[in-house]
Amino acid sequence: MKNKFFSFLSLIILQTTGTFLFSQAPPPPADSSKMTINELTDTLIIPIEAQQAFNDGITELGNKNYKMALEKFDAAIQIEPRFIKPYYNRAVAKYELKDFAGALNDYSFVIEKDTSNKADNSYFGKGQCKYAKGDKDGAIADYSKAIEINPKKENYYYNRGVIKFQKEDFSGAISDFDKAILLKPDYAYAYNDRGSAKRMLNDFDGAIKDYSLATINDSKMSFAFNNLGSAKKKKNDFKGAVEEYNQAIKLNPDYFIALNNRGSSKFELGDFSGALEDFSAALKINPQYAFAYNNRAASKYKLRDYKGAVADCNKAIEIDPKYGFAYATRGIAKEMLRDKSACDDWQKAADLGVNNAKSFVETSCGND
Repeated sequence: MKNKFFSFLSLIILQTTGTFLFSQAPPPPADSSKMTINELTDTLIIPIEAQQAFNDGITELGNKNYKMALEKFDAAIQIEPRFIKPYYNRAVAKYELKDFAGALNDYSFVIEKDTSNKADNSYFGKGQCKYAKGDKDGAIADYSKAIEINPKKENYYYNRGVIKFQKEDFSGAISDFDKAILLKPDYAYAYNDRGSAKRMLNDFDGAIKDYSLATINDSKMSFAFNNLGSAKKKKNDFKGAVEEYNQAIKLNPDYFIALNNRGSSKFELGDFSGALEDFSAALKINPQYAFAYNNRAASKYKLRDYKGAVADCNKAIEIDPKYGFAYATRGIAKEMLRDKSACDDWQKAADLGVNNAKSFVETSCGND
């Protein structure tokens, strides 16, 4: 290392983690009243025992007693195999019990027997099962079929938008969220997730507007307040960001991601002690949160606690040995302690993709 020691503070990368959280609303409960019954069932005389078992199953399903509901639907089908309603609701119970293959079979059976071609609920259910099994393209195809049959269900567009987002088709996701919101103007989840899609396209103003609409339509949506704060942070509105993080934490005091993010904004405002307190609070809730250790190390560095900064970086690296920014931050703290192994840390950070670390190695490390 050269004799002249430098403090390249730009290498201290505060990370706002979990910044733009994707909500993905839970699937709607089964609604057998909206399920299409095929012509065979319309003309079929259902034995009283089968109907009673089905009714009992619906009650158990409503009470989230999925195993018992499954038993009741099995009983109804055993009594009258041509009774279609139990197959659909049995699929719902199987889905909740994470028997996705079994649920998929039941939904497919209902679609096969539905001669009216109006089984949009079953196509939607198939989409959920395929998504749960990791088949995103298959899920999109089934959601699209459900939309083709019934274009008036906002959750069909929403769930398809979720997958498009995850496939990084952000424009396509926005289009689906637009349609969901058109059908349900108070759809807070769709506003939040549309905001996240806009953020991924660097439309921070649009993201701020959508996150704000999410919080207006659901004032208890803590992650939307967190997202709103992080979007404001992207616009360098650090004071505004802190206000939104405050609200997120008020709604959920154990929200360690929001605590980390608020600390990041406080750091940007020069409130290093306040930032340190937030990072420490986040770590108290989640001791395995490597990002907060790195961020707290940066705060300690600013407060001239270089040994403490090294200790926090050590912990971050222990949790995540491939955390390049932690090596970079540790190198800076070591530099202030005149520890020549700082160059080793910067080299490691560079190897892990921290661009600034590479230039620092080139300019500040080598023979004395």
